[in-house]
Amino acid sequence: MVKYMAKKKKRKHTFLKIMLALIIVGVITYAYGAYVEPKQLAVEEHTVQNKNLTDDLDGFKIIHISDLHYGKYYQFKDLQKMVKRINELNADIVVLTGDLLDKDTKMTTSMADKISTEMQKISANSGKYAINGEDDLNFDEWENIIASSGFMNLNNNYDTIYKNGYDSILLAGVSTMADKESIINKNQKAENFLNSFEKDGPIYSILLIHEPDYIDELDSNKYNLVLAGHSHYGQVNLPIINTLLYPKGATKYHYNHYKLKHSELYISNGLGNTDFNFRLFNTPTINVYRLIK
Repeated sequence: MVKYMAKKKKRKHTFLKIMLALIIVGVITYAYGAYVEPKQLAVEEHTVQNKNLTDDLDGFKIIHISDLHYGKYYQFKDLQKMVKRINELNADIVVLTGDLLDKDTKMTTSMADKISTEMQKISANSGKYAINGEDDLNFDEWENIIASSGFMNLNNNYDTIYKNGYDSILLAGVSTMADKESIINKNQKAENFLNSFEKDGPIYSILLIHEPDYIDELDSNKYNLVLAGHSHYGQVNLPIINTLLYPKGATKYHYNHYKLKHSELYISNGLGNTDFNFRLFNTPTINVYRLIK
């Protein structure tokens, strides 16, 4: 009987130790995911090769940011940190693929001016471009912020970029699919431009899209590179759990990179958080793409 009671007491102590250890691990994990990782900032570099690139465009550097969701969890100090890091990278172009603002942000004129003034400091040798995300649709100020900060609004539009020589890169963009307009209609201007050339058109083409899943509704072969956001990579990078957290529009394509026949799709895991302020094994990231011959 004494031995039995001793064993029972030992099992109880072991159980309490395990429970205490699990609670400690849980608290540390929560604190890291809520207060540490969301405030980190990583730079992820990719080399994108294409034999059609000329010497003038060899080494062309694209910086890709997305999903800041400013105003809820992402604050001015985070924005300053991002701007400083971008300017250290010496970009040819900087692109923003949507959700600059968070749907729950209490926007004011002074806040909009503050965002614009800081983002105006972002430097790029050949231009800055932006499309909107579904959260941006909630704010009339979005267009003014983009224009005031020196970004070209590329919603359902395109631009041609030259560097040193006569050869050009086409950069096209489509607005968020949350407005329910057909992506084919959104992309019509850029497609008409591309179709107008029998030869001597842009030697490289890039498409900006917020929700990556909708790329399947376009002929992605018209673009060498597709850049998207929206997925946040689930914010929590754990098996099964992150799958449950992918938003509509990023359930098929949500990882960092996909090969799409003759084009490549890269998806930003975002800089900010939405709905809940938690990231785990999924550091906020600035993506850098260097085009090489």
